Amino acid sequence: MSEPKISVITVVFNNEDTIAETIESVAAQDYSNLEYIVIDGLSQDRTLDRIRERKEIISKLISEKDAGIYDAMNKGIALATGDIIGFINGDDFYLSGTLAKVAKTFKDNPQLQACYGDLCYVKQNDPDTIVRYWRSSPFVPASFERGWAPPHPTFFVRRDVYERFGSFDLGYRIAADVELMMRLLERHRIRVQYVPGVMVKMRMGGTTNRNLANIINQNKEILRALHSHGLNAHPLKFLSGKFLSRGLQFVRGRFHTSSTSNVP
Repeated sequence: MSEPKISVITVVFNNEDTIAETIESVAAQDYSNLEYIVIDGLSQDRTLDRIRERKEIISKLISEKDAGIYDAMNKGIALATGDIIGFINGDDFYLSGTLAKVAKTFKDNPQLQACYGDLCYVKQNDPDTIVRYWRSSPFVPASFERGWAPPHPTFFVRRDVYERFGSFDLGYRIAADVELMMRLLERHRIRVQYVPGVMVKMRMGGTTNRNLANIINQNKEILRALHSHGLNAHPLKFLSGKFLSRGLQFVRGRFHTSSTSNVP
């Protein structure tokens, strides 16, 4: 079987200080059957200049106004021609070997429809220092009811899954990624595999965790998604599970070295 083509999509807006590192992490992957799509939301800083400095590895670049991050992600999905689609945000970056690992996972299991791995949150201005270590686990039905979800930047999905079951629901302003994964795993029960090991470093301070209001609103949206998909949307069960999970992430972060090359 030939190597699957992977479409990686970066959605970015005003990330001039970090976008170059994101692009370099894609360029450094030891995997050649790659399509790289960048969707810029009409940045007002020098983000586009930084992107164009590495235009030779970018397959498609769009810079135009959008209706938010998930609208931009949907544009990327519509442009993608790869067998498998993944997302890496404009202030995050892949660890070495991530795409080769993903490709091998799908190649070894032709019936697989999605896979995901682990993620480390790092300091905004010191990406070598781990703050939270998000070690995921195999999917078990009803896990989303307990506040579980895979790290979305590690979530790779076959393109035909989006064609069959839809992309991001713009009715969710800051939790459309969780709703999408919930819909695919809990409702449609796509064939998914957990691949242990850190795939992505994510800087702290993203949109969802930027302030308390966003955290509250995201959890409200996730509870609404649970209800819409016929799952148990009990706030106490959901929030207690999520609180425990996040607490463990911070504990793991404290006890790991600053180099993610040593993270299992």
